[in-house]
Amino acid sequence: MAYFDMRYGLRECAALAFAVCLLATPALADAIDGAWCKGAQSFTITGPTIVTPTGAQLAGDYSRHGYRYVVPPSDPDAGSEVDMTLVQEDRVEVVRRRLGSAAPAETWLRCKPIS
Repeated sequence: MAYFDMRYGLRECAALAFAVCLLATPALADAIDGAWCKGAQSFTITGPTIVTPTGAQLAGDYSRHGYRYVVPPSDPDAGSEVDMTLVQEDRVEVVRRRLGSAAPAETWLRCKPIS
């Protein structure tokens, strides 16, 4: 009992612990990793690896909130650069660049699980 009397009482320690529990919130996964969909198309990012909408698997420049790759020769628009930015937990903006010219940004959403 003398331990709690040194600085705080048992009641104050319990109140502090309760307050910390109330303020704690679960951490949201805020990374670009995962499956992304737009209409019938999808791509998947796992760290530095992407599986493109056509099924090609390749490595790109990965960061927690962004991804960049060059479209492989087997895909339409081969040689184009694709930049992706996570703008919300469930939304990615995709910009395609060809010969220095950028197309309008596309919005892709996290794919919904099929039950």
